[in-house]
Amino acid sequence: MSTEKKETEAKQTVKRKKRWGDKKDARYIRDVSGLTTIMMHIMPQRTESEVYLADKVDATELMKFIEKKNAEHENYKTTIFHCFVLAVAKMIHERPKMNRYIQGRRMYERDEITLNFMAKRRFADDAEESFMSITPKGTDTIDDISHKIYGDLKEMRKSEHSTGGMDAVLDKFAKIPRLLLMFIVRVIRWLDFWGMVPKGLKDGDSNYSTVLLSNLGSIKGPAVYHHLNNYGTNSIMITVGTLHKEEIVMPDGHKEVRDVCDFGATIDERIGDGFYFVRSLNLVKYIFAHPEILDQPFDEPSGFEY
Repeated sequence: MSTEKKETEAKQTVKRKKRWGDKKDARYIRDVSGLTTIMMHIMPQRTESEVYLADKVDATELMKFIEKKNAEHENYKTTIFHCFVLAVAKMIHERPKMNRYIQGRRMYERDEITLNFMAKRRFADDAEESFMSITPKGTDTIDDISHKIYGDLKEMRKSEHSTGGMDAVLDKFAKIPRLLLMFIVRVIRWLDFWGMVPKGLKDGDSNYSTVLLSNLGSIKGPAVYHHLNNYGTNSIMITVGTLHKEEIVMPDGHKEVRDVCDFGATIDERIGDGFYFVRSLNLVKYIFAHPEILDQPFDEPSGFEY
């Protein structure tokens, strides 16, 4: 490992000094505006604070990048979803308000960026789904992300049933008698309000991730809106649709058939405002138009001019 890479990773291990009100994995945001504070009390539930976004991204340059990338290695393939995962993560790294959440009517900002998604063990109606999680590190590039996702999927699909992690925890809870389970869930939701859910119940749970993604394009499906949950801390849900050809009016006015990918996003409006959200979206589109950014270390600035 190079000296520069070691120094970068060493910086990441330096934890921010905790203050009163902070959590083990997040910082308590104290300078919240009066409007946001009132919103957290008027609309305390995440599901009543949802805003929806449907848009499309030009993936033409990205597909050229992926084709060239996959010619370099045969043991695993980089996909548009892998690139979407890293592009969203890089956006959040540069736009930290997108990594915030509301819990117990207070606002927090996570120390790490976590992206979760569901994957089918096999493409069949009765096949189980499993949670998968990605936490990009400062030196990660698209090769690292693709290799991890590919490796995790390959390992997960070795078995028809869950063998550990959050899936195993849920399977155990499902076996508890209904009345007792109702009581336990009520207690857990109370603990969740105060930010006291045990670490073992949060690790790997998509409800506690920065972003929950769904790759509907992998099953030839369209992008849809997906609800948020009141339980947990997840503030952003994104679905990615099927890559397709579409005629687009280019900046100079001429029409051109391009590779396009639709996506839908649901966001807790209390963590930011429309201006901040739109700029964040434009950054993702910029990364798709300049996919070489994905070959740079995760924490390296994109160069996008706001």
